[in-house]
Amino acid sequence: AVRAVVRMGIYVGCRVYFIREGYQGMVDGGVNIEEATWASVSGIMQKGGTTIGSARCRDFREREGRLKAALHLVEHEITNLVVIGGDGSLTGANLFRQEWSSLLEELVKNGKISQDIADRCQHLHIVGMVGSIDNDFCGTDMTIGTDSALHRIIEAVDAIRTTAQSHQRASVL
Repeated sequence: AVRAVVRMGIYVGCRVYFIREGYQGMVDGGVNIEEATWASVSGIMQKGGTTIGSARCRDFREREGRLKAALHLVEHEITNLVVIGGDGSLTGANLFRQEWSSLLEELVKNGKISQDIADRCQHLHIVGMVGSIDNDFCGTDMTIGTDSALHRIIEAVDAIRTTAQSHQRASVL
């Protein structure tokens, strides 16, 4: 999913950024927000899990944390997010979208950004992609992560079976 988002974004002429460690990276800013390139997603198809990291973020649950995240996004003029996650991530994204205008107003009021920047970044657009190895999100048949997790489990069981057979212990499986 990360590779597809980056490559399609670049293909249609957008600047695309990684936000490393999810919401924590958005709150912390700095090196966690990095422009992505075509080459930066080469060779990640076979890797399981997230290649840009993910982290639960207590700070993002509070308005002050979301205010910091908004500041770091507008510093890069990022107004479109693709959020890949489960219920908590997507619920957080929706709250962030709902508060966006008031967050920008507060940043202007506190002198953190200019009104011009706030005007250029006035709308936050979010695409949510369900990503969870649990496959427990209502309304989905398969989530991003479930297939790769199941594939890894099957590989591990097959490896154990092969080892057991080589030791004449295949009957235990």
